[in-house]
Amino acid sequence: MAGRTRARQARGVTLRLKDKRVLVTQASDYMGPAICTLFRDEGAEVLADDTDLTRAGACEHVVSSAGALDVLVANLAHPPRPAAVHAIADADWSALFDTLVHPLMRLVRAVAPSLIARGHGKIVAITSAAPLRGIPEASAYCAARGAQNAFVRAVGLELAPRNVQVNAVAQNYIRNDTYYPAELVASERFKKHLARNVPAGRVGTGAESAELALFLASDKSDFLCGQAIPLSGGWVT
Repeated sequence: MAGRTRARQARGVTLRLKDKRVLVTQASDYMGPAICTLFRDEGAEVLADDTDLTRAGACEHVVSSAGALDVLVANLAHPPRPAAVHAIADADWSALFDTLVHPLMRLVRAVAPSLIARGHGKIVAITSAAPLRGIPEASAYCAARGAQNAFVRAVGLELAPRNVQVNAVAQNYIRNDTYYPAELVASERFKKHLARNVPAGRVGTGAESAELALFLASDKSDFLCGQAIPLSGGWVT
């Protein structure tokens, strides 16, 4: 045991989530793998779930099956479906809201009563910085992610007096298989785009996003409520 503790300390691991039970949704996609890895290293019991949350009753079932929770990480992703505004397909618009917006509400609605009853808890949504700045020909995606951020803002203020903190990692230009896979990031066209648009001059790592999520899930963030925090290398300031 002492050897494992020293090894964690050598890696900068401080068990910031020791004995916390954490549910991570869509755990195999988007930021799920990085978050699950870091949270486990930091002492959490991570319930990594990959249920299709668009199915009726799925969100409620996942939360009830998880049992007592300290933290919900609502990690939800869907490809952006780029299109000029006059060419947005109803099916694409609906798919974005069915995958990103409705499950977030249902997950939070399901978990909030138990967190309130316990007198503490954290809800962390992994959203996007896209609606904070806007992306031409991605208005449907921006609308869905913007709805997520607005929901986090309102619910964060509502639950703050109950000692339940709700916040979002509003990210962009973070490496992940859904939006920024390795082959895209390696392309010359993308590198030129990155140099023009991102002051940091690089894409962020999954570990960097997971670190912000970890802070929001930890007891160190008790005074932070209803925020969608940009993590985008300066693309959103």
